[in-house]
Amino acid sequence: MGVEHIVVMGVSGTGKSTVGQALADRLGRPFLEGDAFHPEANVVKMRDGVPLTDDDRWPWLRTLRDAMSEHAAAGTSTVVACSSLRRVYRAVLREAQGRVRFVLVDVPADVLRDRMVHRSGHWMPPSLLESQLAALEPLQVDEDGVTVPVAGAPDVVVADALAALEAWRPA
Repeated sequence: MGVEHIVVMGVSGTGKSTVGQALADRLGRPFLEGDAFHPEANVVKMRDGVPLTDDDRWPWLRTLRDAMSEHAAAGTSTVVACSSLRRVYRAVLREAQGRVRFVLVDVPADVLRDRMVHRSGHWMPPSLLESQLAALEPLQVDEDGVTVPVAGAPDVVVADALAALEAWRPA
C-alpha cells in the first residue's frame, strides 16, 4: 500500500482535532493539526470574529499540502485535521503526494453551537460558526471520502470512520 493521507474535515467544533489525533494514534501515523499551519494574520482575523476569505485560505492550504507531501516523500502516511469546507479547498489538498482521503465529521448544528459556546482555550469564536456552516460543501460522490455522523465517543467515531473508509468505493 502506498502513502495515504486521511484529512478529518468539518466546521469548527466538530471534534476534527480530537478524532484526527485518535485516528493517527490508532493507525500509528503522524498527526498534522491544520490550525497550526495558519499564518498569524489568519489567527488574528478569526480571533477578532472576521471570517477568512479565499485569499486568506490559499496560502494556508498550500502550506498544509506541502507538509503532507514532505511526509509522503519520506514514505510516511499522515492524518490531518483541516476544515476543508469547500471542494476547491479539498482540491488543493488532493495535490499532495500520495492518496488523499477525507472524513467529514458530521455534527448537528445545534450541538455545534452548544460546544462552541462552552469551549475554552480556542481562538475560534462561536460567532464564526454560521459562516462556516454556510460555506461547507459536503463531500460529493466522486470525492475520495466519507461522511461520519458523530454518534458517541471519539473512539466510536474513529471506528466508524475506518469502517466507512474500508467500505468506500468510487462512484
